[in-house]
Parts: sequence; structure tokens; C-alpha cells
Amino acid sequence: MPSTDGTTWDHEVDVLIGGSGAGGMVGAIAAHTFGLTSLVVEKAAGIGGSTAMSGGGIWIPNNPTLRKAGQTDDPEDVRRYLRAVVGDRVAADRIDAYVDRGPEMLEMLHRVSRHMEFSWCPGYSDYHPELPGGRAAGRTIEPRPIDVRKLGDEERKLLALDVPMPLGLWFTGYEARNLMMIRREWKARRMLVLAAWRVVSNFFRRRHMKALGAALVARLRLTMRDLDLPLWTKAPITELITQDGRVLGAVVESDGKPLRIRARIGVLLATGGFEHDPALRKQHLPEPGRPDHSAGAPSNTGDGHRLAERLGAAFDLMDDAWWMPSIALPRGGVFPLVSERCIPGMVIVNSAGERFVNEACPYVNFVHAQFEGGHVPVYEIFDAKARSRYQFAGVLPGKDFPGSFHRSGLVTKADTLRALAEKIGVPPDALEATVARFNGFAVKGRDEDFGRGDSPYDNYYGDHSLPNPNLDTIDGGPYYAIRIEAGDLGTKGGVLTDAQGRVLRPDGSVIPGLYATGNASAAVMGNEYAGAGATIGPAMVFSYLAMEHAAEGAAG
Repeated sequence: MPSTDGTTWDHEVDVLIGGSGAGGMVGAIAAHTFGLTSLVVEKAAGIGGSTAMSGGGIWIPNNPTLRKAGQTDDPEDVRRYLRAVVGDRVAADRIDAYVDRGPEMLEMLHRVSRHMEFSWCPGYSDYHPELPGGRAAGRTIEPRPIDVRKLGDEERKLLALDVPMPLGLWFTGYEARNLMMIRREWKARRMLVLAAWRVVSNFFRRRHMKALGAALVARLRLTMRDLDLPLWTKAPITELITQDGRVLGAVVESDGKPLRIRARIGVLLATGGFEHDPALRKQHLPEPGRPDHSAGAPSNTGDGHRLAERLGAAFDLMDDAWWMPSIALPRGGVFPLVSERCIPGMVIVNSAGERFVNEACPYVNFVHAQFEGGHVPVYEIFDAKARSRYQFAGVLPGKDFPGSFHRSGLVTKADTLRALAEKIGVPPDALEATVARFNGFAVKGRDEDFGRGDSPYDNYYGDHSLPNPNLDTIDGGPYYAIRIEAGDLGTKGGVLTDAQGRVLRPDGSVIPGLYATGNASAAVMGNEYAGAGATIGPAMVFSYLAMEHAAEGAAG
């Protein structure tokens, strides 16, 4: 189809969106509400990107779900908290836009969709609740589980977190905390009854239930389908088409053929990070963080970054990521360690056999401490008592780890601490001294070295039957050592954008017609992490704001 300037196009829309995670899908829904046509193109065969493979939490204070639960927020409190967490690493107008307009985005989703159902996660603290404006009660919401059979043929395309569950069993992120304490609390034991009911219910009602990030993606995709919004898979953007510095559209590969897609108003890059591109990791990230230790979508190889770089875009935070201490599973893939670092009777030590950080601290801070001290890999050390009480990486308490965990070197076991230290190559005297010192803190009830257990965030996944939910003695063999890697959930660095999601050049000028959101853009959280869902929340908000700006341009 020829355009007014004589250029031939294969397809035309108002906005072309690259990526089918939360940022891309919300962008399409927002474009529709603002009166724009859109097309979402996804590089991978599956839909949902890293969002679908995540816990699905959303950190947007003062949103409708929180208000319904009585958790209202003064925006100035939120701003004060983010200033304390992020500092001056991010432009103030971006933070203001996120705080002031985020609730509006979720209100829009509720207004246009019959599928938007969320729940508050009470007690899942902000990651730094001790800072001004922080909340121990938490501000995180999560999508309610959904029967993904509603997706029809697209169900098979839905990506999901790779945590094997028998017989279709599912749990929400909020319920996952109870699984940690299944041998320690009656409330947690009731989860066994709930689990049995869910298995039976799934069988007789023939449901395919999904929770977490997959549930969020399913709800957004169902909304797109209700609104008749197209989404192409196996369709990467290979080139941005410009004229006089303005983005006019893109070349999209579909069924092996290059198609010229006209984007009358602009292109939104929601293409994810570069965590699975070895060359970009080597260029920008601290080593030895590796692609095979990343829990981000495998298709995230920096496509949007390269497209924007060719147009002279500015970049920021390229040396940082949404770090997550993880274990490399013998079958392949990684398992992120969140609750496992809050086990009371354990310590995490470096190659010198010494602690170096509060083990239960937010995961980004944990890995920052690893890199700052050169502590890669590290080992989580615990005893038979802890193994009998707490799950670890999906292995239920009371059982030894699978043989593959031992054979791969992931798990090491010995009858004494000294023998364990020798097996993993750390100084035996140092490990014994570290455990003895920690045991003294456990008896006193306070970690005098790193303050583990002082923060409500630490306590959330702890054992509340103990005086300090995060402290207990390590004093009975056999002893275990788990090798922990410096993993990630995705990269933080990307194109620099303004408060409307417009991509900027190094001189601060705008690249007309180009927007970005999510991990294709530099994180509004800077080098920090405000709370669970502070990745997905901003991706959704800034795609909404980008489409609002695009619509204003169309109207003008």
C-alpha cells in the first residue's frame, strides 16, 4: 500500500509495538483506549516474555486493589520513599509520572477489561520498609489465578515460570510463603488440604489454572482479544525505518519474509533486556554473571537496544541488572533464591568461609554485595535441622536433595563442618569460626554483624515460631553446602527515556516517533528495587504514558 510520500508499505497501523510482555500488551490496550490502532509483534514463538516467567507482582502504590483493601497512600509518601531508595540516579519527573499516573493506568485496565482481577499481598513488605515512606505491610499486588483454557489455541504459546508442579497444582505468590513453613505453622499445613482440593478440582472441572506472571499475561491477552487487537509471534523487528530523523515504521520478519510496517505515529520498544546476549553482557555487565544464570526470557538478546543504538539513542544503567542469587539446576535453567535465603539456621559464606552480607536482604542488594567484594560463587551452609524444617528450591523438607543435585556439584554433604569445608574448598577453621559466631548471635536473638532479621522484609519468609524469624543455631550434622551463582531476572540498562516514554539522544533531544518501556529502557528504579513488582509496574505505566503521548500527537 503506497503512502502519501510514495513509500510502499505492507501494513499500516498507528503504533507498532515490539514485545508481548506486560509493557507491550498494556501498550496495545492503552493505544486502543486512546483511539489508536496498534500491532504487537513478538520475536519468540511464545507470548509473555519475562513477565510470563516472573512472579507477576506489580508495585504501583495507591492503585485500585490497594485502595479497596484500605491501603491508601499519600503520593508524597511514595515520592519520599522512592527518593530515599533511588536517590538522584533517575530524573525526578520520571518518578513523579510513575507515582502520579500509575494508579490511572490500572484504573484504565479495570475499566476496559472484564479480566482484570488482582489481590493485595498483605505483609509482603516493601524492600526497604525502614526508609522514609516505606511500608512493612507492603504495596505489592498480584494477578488472581486464571484458567488458561480460555486462551484456546494460544494456551500452548503462553510462557510460564519453570517450577514443576504435580497434577496441575498451583499457588499464588502470596501463598508461596506458607509453603516455606509447611512443617512449622498450622496455617501452612492447611495448604496441604488446599493443594489436594485444587488437584481434585482441576481434574473434575478440567481446568488449566495458572498463577503468577503467566496469569497476568493471560489476562492481558484475553483483554486484547476482546478488543480485537492483533499480536504476531515469530515476528522480530529487524530494522527501524526513518526519514529526516523521525521513525516512520519498521521492517518485521514474518514467516521468513521481511514486511515493511508503517507506524503512522510511532514505534514502542517493549523488547526486553539483553540478559541472554553473551556479547552485550561481556561488554557491559560485571562478570562472571552469565546468560545461563539468567531467569529472563531466552529471547531477550538486546534487539531493541541495537535498533535504538543505530538511531543515536542515549543509554543508561547498562552495567546493572535485576540481580537474583540463583542456583544452576542440573536439568538446565536456574532457580531464583528468595525464601531460601531467609532460613533461620543457615549462613552464606564466600571462598574464605566468611559471611559478607545480610543473607536475607533484597536480592539486588545481595548480588551487588557479591560483585563489590568479588564473592562469586558463594555457598549456603545449613544443617540437618534446617533440612528437616524448610523447603529449598522446591525440594520439600525432610528429604535429601535429588541425586542429580549431588552429582552436579550443586549440593555438597558431609557429617561435620570441617569435612564440608574441605569438600567445597574453603578454610575449615574459618567456616567453623563463622558458624560459631553466628550461633552466638542466634542465641542472643540479634545478628550483630549484618542485622539479619532486623527488617520486616527479612522476616516475611522467616520462621515466626522463633524469637527472631531469621536466626537459629547451626549445630547438627549432616551439613549441607549449596553453590549459589550471581543470577538475574533481566537487565536494567537500556535507552534513556523521558516521562512520556520517548527515547532521548545524548544531548537530551527526542528521537521523534520512538518510545520504549520495560527492560528495553533504563529502569526508573535506578540501581535499586522498591518492592516486589517494581519491574513489571513501571513497564506497564510507561507504556500507558507513551500511548497517551502518541494519541496527543495524533490529535495535534
